[in-house]
Amino acid sequence: MLLITDFNVGMSAEITRSFNANDVRAFSKLSGDINPVHLDEKYASETIFGSCIVHGALASSIFSTIFANTLPGPGCIYLKSENKFLKPIYLNEEVIFKVEVTDVLEEKKRLIFKTIAITRSTECIVGTAEIFIP
Repeated sequence: MLLITDFNVGMSAEITRSFNANDVRAFSKLSGDINPVHLDEKYASETIFGSCIVHGALASSIFSTIFANTLPGPGCIYLKSENKFLKPIYLNEEVIFKVEVTDVLEEKKRLIFKTIAITRSTECIVGTAEIFIP
């Protein structure tokens, strides 16, 4: 069982992932987001990106993976997130997703996290998240 007192500012966790065309197609089908910049290489090649890019919502969902499985772990409730998408993530590109506790709100049983996704030493997604510890 998770206890809010088990967590401290500075605790962190990370996971490395990449997304292939099958991942993007599956997410597109589930979400209904059929923007051709994600699915049509010819179309995407004519955009500022030059190639297909991963949905921002798909990439940022990996923060939930960390929260649910690692930090804080099973039983936590993901309440809120805010993300800024700074750079595109391309198909088959390795991405490091990191979360770090920035505040522990003991009375409210909440943890505040800094979230970041990095490719090729470049920040792609930066944001915050709020997690409830029941």
